[in-house]
Amino acid sequence: MLDTAPVARQRCTMDLRPVGYVIGLLVAFLGAAMIVPLLVDLAEGRGHWPVFFQSMVITVVGGMAMALACASGVREGLTIQQTFLLTSSVWLALPLFGAIPFVLGATEARTVDAIFEAMSGLTTTGSTVFTGLDTLPKGLLIWRAILQWLGGIGIIVVAMVFLPELRVGGMQIFKSEAFDTLGKILPRAGQIATQISGLYVAFTLICALVYLYFGMSLFDATSHAMTTIATGGFANYDASFGAFKGPLEYAAALFMMLAALPFVRYVQLINGNPTALHRDPQVRAFVAVIAVLTLVLIVVLEEGVHLGVEESLREAVFNVTSIISGTGYASVDYMQWGSFAVALFFFIGLIGGCAGSTACSIKVFRYQLLFASVRAQLRRIRSPSGIFTPRYDGRPVGEDVLASVMSFFMFFVVTLGLVAVALSMTGLDFVTSVSGASAALANIGPGLGDIIGPAGNFATLNDPAKWILTLAMLLGRLELMVVYVIFTVNFWRA
Repeated sequence: MLDTAPVARQRCTMDLRPVGYVIGLLVAFLGAAMIVPLLVDLAEGRGHWPVFFQSMVITVVGGMAMALACASGVREGLTIQQTFLLTSSVWLALPLFGAIPFVLGATEARTVDAIFEAMSGLTTTGSTVFTGLDTLPKGLLIWRAILQWLGGIGIIVVAMVFLPELRVGGMQIFKSEAFDTLGKILPRAGQIATQISGLYVAFTLICALVYLYFGMSLFDATSHAMTTIATGGFANYDASFGAFKGPLEYAAALFMMLAALPFVRYVQLINGNPTALHRDPQVRAFVAVIAVLTLVLIVVLEEGVHLGVEESLREAVFNVTSIISGTGYASVDYMQWGSFAVALFFFIGLIGGCAGSTACSIKVFRYQLLFASVRAQLRRIRSPSGIFTPRYDGRPVGEDVLASVMSFFMFFVVTLGLVAVALSMTGLDFVTSVSGASAALANIGPGLGDIIGPAGNFATLNDPAKWILTLAMLLGRLELMVVYVIFTVNFWRA
């Protein structure tokens, strides 16, 4: 009789060393980035540079120790299981180490607040628990910006490399859009990161120069350029982008929109394909939605709030672009614009930008696929004998893609409801619970209401609510199923 025990053990065993090796390297890199806030604090003379030195040593040593301990298991590629685990674990490990400067720093933040802020930064959500931003040490302010900037480039790589491979939320439809190196996920990630990073840095530099030109200080221009291109929304002032008025709002709206477009199209553009952006259906739809919503909001502001034409245009285009891209900057308290505008902003946040960008939420292409599927179904009902196939960008869409998209919508709605209920059980009111769940799960930033609306922040929420929102930010940034799947029994079987 054959002994099947070794086979059973082999099926239930996963080599975690490749995952640990990559996480260790990324943690060490995050620690090395702490040299920037250290130098900024030395230049400012606030005396908090030892905080960043201690944090840097802890993070670099911890990351390198993990990488060295797992180096023996490095492979050319990763299995699907390892890829799922790596994608989830990175966005769990980095916020834990990224929170260290907040715990040791001048904010004297408690653990829950520090982890909330770091998770909000790396997921480019933009919700904050810090008050008195105007007086915080510049080292901590630039560290918040760096967290979002690194999170922005990280999510582009995840969206272009890992999610299409993992067939999450319909992302497999973009599998051939970038670099076809199927089965070699780590080399592919390096290849894409190299090409995208150059563009990402260039956009950030150009944005900073534009901000400088329109009157920002060098420090504000640098940090706000980082959080704009990352569509993160961390600002250096309690008034958010309301501290800046006029042409700066137009400039920010432009760069938020550019950052919410697929970066792979920019790669194609500079490589000799001048129609790359225009031919992408999600780009055309995204720009059209912004234009329509801006016009609607201009009418609301003209008729209901009685702003001037130029101010209505400026505030409408800025705030619509900020919310739909998931940046979360606020230039005014739009809670004062009436119930229609408030409801409009709630639903705008659930649209999101384009796949392959730094933007978040559901994403435009999923709505396009949903409408294509509904349209095909209606045609089948009208003509039962006909054959109607949903199409995207002129190509037929497979049943696996449609099923994946429908599953994503279902999981998103169910998760949103569960998070809202969980928040209400902590004692929060209905508006705060629902809008907070939406803001965290869609990685928007501000919620609605007097507490977490554009004029408030998340500082006064109770600790259980902050932990729930921290988890929701992680779930939303990783497209839900990436995290959910690792809790299934079958995931741990070969």
